[in-house]
Amino acid sequence: MTVTLKTDGPVATLTIDRPAKRNAMSFDMWSALPALLGKVDADDDLRALVIRGTDHFSAGADISEFTTLRADPGGARRYGAAVHAGERSIATLSKPTIAAVTGVCVGGGCEIALACDLRVAADDARFGITPAKLGIVYNATSTKRLVDAVGPAWARQILFTGEIIDAATALRIGLVNELHPAEGVGARATELATTTARRAQVSVRGAKTIIGRITDGHLDEDESVNALYEASVTSGDYAEGVRAFMEKRPPRF
Repeated sequence: MTVTLKTDGPVATLTIDRPAKRNAMSFDMWSALPALLGKVDADDDLRALVIRGTDHFSAGADISEFTTLRADPGGARRYGAAVHAGERSIATLSKPTIAAVTGVCVGGGCEIALACDLRVAADDARFGITPAKLGIVYNATSTKRLVDAVGPAWARQILFTGEIIDAATALRIGLVNELHPAEGVGARATELATTTARRAQVSVRGAKTIIGRITDGHLDEDESVNALYEASVTSGDYAEGVRAFMEKRPPRF
């Protein structure tokens, strides 16, 4: 397996580590993601996840496997299911996720980055989603993540043409949150993760849940949303936040 998970305090880092293939994702790598993300979700000491590559973020799925593992419709369905499960394990993680993007971020690599909550990129990074070059229909849930990030007009252009876009364009259309020199991308992503980990987790998790509901079209405040409100005002985080404010000191969440 060429996907590794390491932890440093409250921050976990998932590294795509296959530089000889520009970090292209094999079937086995996609298949490993749900278990790795499950470890992050289950560890209460972990509060945020950074996903990064080595020199490149990821060139996408390993196309060399398409003539073997995707050689027939059944194989294509199994492969697609593994990719979808890997992407979903990132997108549905209960904790904030930050992609640190350097080099190429194409196809399945861009799918992984879009599954994250935030994307910090190198100012020379390149992005693209290229199923139109392969005769593949992009998964609906991943298409929605793209539309949520860049809007329908740019999603159409990206998917219809399969063209590669530069980092400045990615920032302008909302595909990424920030641009930095390549050597500073990892540090900035870790800084964001650490800052998030230091905030009131009842607030961070509540915000992530409600934003997800909004992007899914659920605008009503039902019992589950009211439960989030109730959990916050009865939490130790709330008590500590108010106490720290009154005592003029940083809160210790």
